[in-house]
Amino acid sequence: MIPIPLAASLRLLVAVGTLCAGSSLFAANTDRHVVLISIDGFPAYLWHDATIPLPNLRKLAASGVAAKAMSTVNPTITWPNHTTLVTGVTPRRHGVLYNAWVGRGGPGQPIKRDQWVDRDKLVRVPTVYDAAHAAGLTTAESDWVAITRAPTVNWSFAELPDRDNPLVREMVAAGIAKPDEIAAAASGKRNIVWRDEMWLRAATFAFERHHPNLLLLHFLNTDSSHHRYGPGTLAGTSALALADRLVGEMLRSIDASGLREKTTVMIVSDHGFKKVSQYVYPNVILRKAGFLKTAGARVVSCDAYAGTQGGMAFVYVTDPSRREAMLPALMELFQNSEGVDRVIDGTQGPSLDMPLPSENEAMGDIILFAKPGFAMSGGATGEHSVGPTTDYSGTHGFLSSDPELDAIFIAAGAGIKRGIEVDRVSNLDVAPTIAHLLDVPLPTADGKVMREILE
Repeated sequence: MIPIPLAASLRLLVAVGTLCAGSSLFAANTDRHVVLISIDGFPAYLWHDATIPLPNLRKLAASGVAAKAMSTVNPTITWPNHTTLVTGVTPRRHGVLYNAWVGRGGPGQPIKRDQWVDRDKLVRVPTVYDAAHAAGLTTAESDWVAITRAPTVNWSFAELPDRDNPLVREMVAAGIAKPDEIAAAASGKRNIVWRDEMWLRAATFAFERHHPNLLLLHFLNTDSSHHRYGPGTLAGTSALALADRLVGEMLRSIDASGLREKTTVMIVSDHGFKKVSQYVYPNVILRKAGFLKTAGARVVSCDAYAGTQGGMAFVYVTDPSRREAMLPALMELFQNSEGVDRVIDGTQGPSLDMPLPSENEAMGDIILFAKPGFAMSGGATGEHSVGPTTDYSGTHGFLSSDPELDAIFIAAGAGIKRGIEVDRVSNLDVAPTIAHLLDVPLPTADGKVMREILE
């Protein structure tokens, strides 16, 4: 597969949008609004727990459509699945495999990571917000991911907001946020409960002030609580209840704008969660086998290196000329390692939604999946390749076919049927459905419109 550069894909999208806007096939609906809210790390099995107080979400589901589960894609982590939600393609095509841009460091060196690269360097295909913008609609986001400096977002409040950003300046001028609060948010050091509330503040302000046709909003406390305390715990349940309150505030803001009858609200999550109690340290395994060297906590050289992501890890042979010779030994090493469930050759990536190593430098030469109860940790020091987790009781990143990794999906409002439940939807289908509701073309998506939920 030869990927089409994003710039060329966007030119195609603009051309299709321009052509269709003048026809009866597509005419962007400037009077329609979609609000997509992601509650990070909300597993479908907890949605079905009637003891968790979720009055706003349950009322919304009763007035619209709820799925019993939503299928996710591999890797089952935040950025890849959020990017699938807005592109309608798998990570093999959109290119996002970590919660950051990742590149190979070269022979003897570990991988490089950059969480704040421009969206256009990270995401390889057009998004639904690109499609909306190309069709003349307006877009906004608050704490969405893989979206840094996206040129097709009209109003943005980033995870680490820039005080010179136009929306941020408007919020300060209107008294919605104080300069010291913006500085605290930009530092990333305030607690995640406070930050979720700030991201909500930005989203409600943007919607009431600017009436964007498409608004993306991401809450993160649920994921943080499930990592630290585990899904199904009192802390995790409290985080879900708080997320429900924040959703209720967003719904009241939509009411206050006078646009409720013209607005579709979708509530999603990016992945589920599994409980864990033990770490596997693949870089310790590599070090003890002679493939990696450290000085203190720092990796100083490596013939192979593992990038860990919760329930999975990518293993890289750092010198491409040695890859073919080293892979059999590395595969055998990990197949015989405690806590490792599956060891998969990276060339099998396409069967798991992911690219070939030759298509994307972030793709591992080997894919590791942990056994239930285990998580992968990137540490390379110490004598033990397996040990107890500390302040870490849940994770994701396991195979998307695991039911505990299923996400939630709720839709209600303009264009949505009322009071029905569907069995299962796919997160590949969210972006095409949003595009359909906004009457904009998204020809690059592989997902389909969820016509079963539409009026």
